[in-house]
Amino acid sequence: MSHSIPSRFALALNFGLVYVFWGSTYLGIDIAVKHIPPALMCATRFTIAGMIMLGYCMLRGQKILFGWRQLLQLAIVGNLLLMGGNLTLSYAEQYIPSGLAALLVASIPLWFVVLDGLLIGHQRLSGRGLASLALGFAGTLVLLWPKLSSTAGLGRREFWWSIALLGGSLSWAFGSVLSKKWQSGPPTFAGTAWQVFFAGLGNWVFALSNHDLSRVVWTTSGIAAVAYLVVGGSLIGYTAYIYILGHAATAKVSTYAYVNPVVAVFLGWLVLGEHVDAYILAGSAIVVASVVLVTSAPVTRKKAESPAALQAVAE
Repeated sequence: MSHSIPSRFALALNFGLVYVFWGSTYLGIDIAVKHIPPALMCATRFTIAGMIMLGYCMLRGQKILFGWRQLLQLAIVGNLLLMGGNLTLSYAEQYIPSGLAALLVASIPLWFVVLDGLLIGHQRLSGRGLASLALGFAGTLVLLWPKLSSTAGLGRREFWWSIALLGGSLSWAFGSVLSKKWQSGPPTFAGTAWQVFFAGLGNWVFALSNHDLSRVVWTTSGIAAVAYLVVGGSLIGYTAYIYILGHAATAKVSTYAYVNPVVAVFLGWLVLGEHVDAYILAGSAIVVASVVLVTSAPVTRKKAESPAALQAVAE
């Protein structure tokens, strides 16, 4: 884990990039999977993004060759995040309402707090911060209540995909915490590139075994959605996420799970003309207040741990 202190502007900028671009990916995924099978969509998206990122590193003369152990760690983290988490979301959006999907993804902050305590445990969020996380979940519930209240008749398939999405959220949080645990210095662009590329390979294995190439329909809207996901979701959003993951407390990083539904709802109103009601306005206000409280809450290190012990944990 990095001990360098980033500028407040750089940290705020990268938080903003994650909030905005990942909030918009809900719309992009929904458009893409209408004609492109989810695994093939993810495989195409992440392989292209990973190759672009690695090519950029080579042009800049940056080191892209790592030891086998570090490459294995990057592959594990990349696939936990972008296959276990993102692929599950892409499949789930075919069967369950986007509002319910967003609420289930909002369970990520809880997984973050639990797994960070179990696997790293060198930081403790204050009581105010934990209460603010709970407030954020409540705000997300208010925000999405109109959509949730209209899905009372979920069938068996929708129920199991909801459970799967909870598992995907756990996979995402697990990969994020492992990334922090294995981080021995500032996050590098090349390391992030390998994560994305390995996730692309993992998705290709799944896509080919599922015969996705025989079922795909390449439409203009689908290709445009994938292109946006490559640029906005992967090149910009994922790179910014890895940056804040290496420079901010885990619980604070997880606030994106609350902000993304707000951005998704706003874009639905702006792009698709979807209705905005009192629930949306109230829920958005609660979520924003929660994020402000969480990001400003103090984070303390456990007193029993010495600097040497902290370095050992980081390694």
